[in-house]
Parts: sequence; C-alpha cells; structure tokens
Amino acid sequence: MKAVILAGGLGTRISEESHLKPKPMIEIGGRPILWHIMKIYSHYGINDFVICLGYRGYVIKEYFANYFLHMSDVTFDMDENRMEVHERHAEPWRVTLVDTGQETLTGGRLKRVHKYLDDESFCFTYGDGLADIDIGELVSFHQTQGRLATLTAIRPPDATAP
Repeated sequence: MKAVILAGGLGTRISEESHLKPKPMIEIGGRPILWHIMKIYSHYGINDFVICLGYRGYVIKEYFANYFLHMSDVTFDMDENRMEVHERHAEPWRVTLVDTGQETLTGGRLKRVHKYLDDESFCFTYGDGLADIDIGELVSFHQTQGRLATLTAIRPPDATAP
C-alpha cells in the first residue's frame, strides 16, 4: 500500500516560515512535518510514498536527494575526491516526488499521480498536519467496509468552551 501526501500549498497563513519553504518542510523537533507524517505511516508498515509537489517543490526534492547524507556520519576526503560513510541511518522508504503544479487543486494533484498508484488502494493525506490516528486500524476498517473511500476527520475543539 502507498501513501499519497499533498505537499504543494502556499502556506499563506504562516508566511513567516513558508516564504522560504513549503509548509510540509517546516520543522517540529528538528525534523520537517513531512518526515513526521512519513514516520507515522512507516510505523504501520506503509513505506512507499508519492508526494504531490507544488509551491517550492524543489525544497522537498533537495531534502530527499540529500537525505542519506544528512542522516549518516561521513568523512569527505577532499584530496582524494572521496566520501566515506561511517554510519548509515536511513528509513526503509521509497519516495516518488511528482511536480503536480503550483496552482493545481487537490483533485488535479491526485489525477497527476494516478499513474504511480498501480490501481491499488492507497492512503491520501495533507502534508502539513499531524494527528494521532491508528492507520492500521483505519486501513482495516476501510477494507471491511467495501467502499471506494474512507474519510477520517476530527472535530476541532470548541474555541468558545471554557
């Protein structure tokens, strides 16, 4: 099973951060929100990701292009033009990054990544929010219902409650 993650919005409500990088790359605890989302899915055995890029998508491409380097201990031998990896720290992830357009709406983004989904069931989420959801239970529920889609939502806390 794959997880499709929307990572293309402008992030206008948090422009002090998002003018340099897309919302999913804003850090929490030293790691991008996107990384935390992927770790949650990985915990439930989903390690194949399709990420829909838009606004500043190159930042996400550069993050994954350099992921192994940033997660490992390395020595650079400049004289020999060589890099030695001492300790390897990498996730068991397969990440497909697809430029789905800066102005494309949600449905259009999903349509543009359809060819990477192999006509199988998949999870679909936003790349800028974290939630405590048992994804294994959610997938199991979906499979037993025999429906086309299952939507998970939460009711925001009442702002007027004492």
